[in-house]
Amino acid sequence: MVFSSILRKSASSLAPLASRLTRVNRNYHSAIFTASKTLYQKPNLGPFAPNPYFSTATETTKPRSDDSLLRIIDSEIKCAVETDDHDRVEETPGGFPFKIEDNPGLQTITLTREYEGELVKVEVQMPDLVSGEQPEAVDDDNDMETPNQSSIPLVVTVSKSSGTSLEFNCVAYPDEISIDSLAVRKTENLEDEAGYEGPDFHDLDENLKKAFHKYLEIRGIKPSTTNFLFEYMLNKDSCEYLIWLKKLKDFVEA
Repeated sequence: MVFSSILRKSASSLAPLASRLTRVNRNYHSAIFTASKTLYQKPNLGPFAPNPYFSTATETTKPRSDDSLLRIIDSEIKCAVETDDHDRVEETPGGFPFKIEDNPGLQTITLTREYEGELVKVEVQMPDLVSGEQPEAVDDDNDMETPNQSSIPLVVTVSKSSGTSLEFNCVAYPDEISIDSLAVRKTENLEDEAGYEGPDFHDLDENLKKAFHKYLEIRGIKPSTTNFLFEYMLNKDSCEYLIWLKKLKDFVEA
């Protein structure tokens, strides 16, 4: 096309032949330079146009270690399905006073009930399991023996309509409930966290400690309740573990 344009211009010109040849020679070199520049210049690509200088293929080859990990995860999933009671539904015992809020993916459940104008809320955590024969641990600070039994941590909050509440940190064992601490809270007072929370519960007078245990028992925090919760949380732990394994598998496979 460059040469055709040059010839058309030369044919229509009345200048001498030497002048035409000079112009043709100059335009020839200009055409060679333009063609060379065009050849090595990258095309102007739109934002969505594929770049011919780079491969659009994505490397999808997985490391061999991932295949090994997937096999182990699959084996663990199979074992969990065969051995755990992940699909068992715990029947709520008769007279159970609490409403259970259990959200998949969380490691706690929440119990709520109303008792004579009070709101009783219990946060139940995953059980601490003890297996085999182990000597009882001794707390050097309090010279107390820690029972060698599986247990469930609980946070019990008893709230009044005024906004004031009692918060108990407890540990439930098969036959008893231990109160580790208690504090008086006021919901609208954000500085309450730094306030004085009273002495160590174990340092209280024995009669006062017994009275607080009775206080919780009347509101439904007793061994018959916590024994059911122990079985419930074991089942939840199995379910959550299986869900967790499947999420791991999905991530490694992606």
